[in-house]
Amino acid sequence: MLNRLPADERRAQLVESALELAERGGVGSVTVRAVAENAGVSLGVVHYCFDSKEALVVAMAETVINQLSEAMHAAFDVPHDGPDPQGVRGLRQLLHAGLSAMWPAIESTAGRQVLTYEITAYSLRHRAAGTTLGDDIALRQYRMMDEQARSFLERCAERSGTIWTEPVECLARISLALLDGLVLRWLVDRDSEAIVGELDDIAGIISARAAERS
Repeated sequence: MLNRLPADERRAQLVESALELAERGGVGSVTVRAVAENAGVSLGVVHYCFDSKEALVVAMAETVINQLSEAMHAAFDVPHDGPDPQGVRGLRQLLHAGLSAMWPAIESTAGRQVLTYEITAYSLRHRAAGTTLGDDIALRQYRMMDEQARSFLERCAERSGTIWTEPVECLARISLALLDGLVLRWLVDRDSEAIVGELDDIAGIISARAAERS
């Protein structure tokens, strides 16, 4: 029955198997044999879908990127009741609301969050060695997040009647750099109580770069 799965479903199954292994033991624990055993298939099945470990890691990274994109999009599009808060103060409220809505998804997927840093480091090591992984998966990951953040910032400004006083592309990079550091710190100390204030600090730092629309 397993051998009759459509190719796309088989690849998705093997990628999820690889992600499970990587969450437990890191990217280094992902081998063709380990993935086959974890998925309950033969080595030949894995080799048929992926011609190398690097190809499998690229597929893992693409899956994680898509999952991150979906989580960010869902969080930033949380429905709201009543009129939007206005002005720079209202902008800060909207930013904080979006960040706060995203945070539970981060906390509930701690293992996968660690894995995103591992895959990024793995990709950067390949780049340094002159063997770019896929289409430079680390760069693709951050460009995707940049796009999600830029769209979120633009919508918040539109809803609050404000304008950004700096290029929104730069603000997206700054926002993600701050959030990236916050996630990494939380993964180290798991201090969820501190996160509430720290997310508001990020919202304050970013909203300070806006003005009311005249």
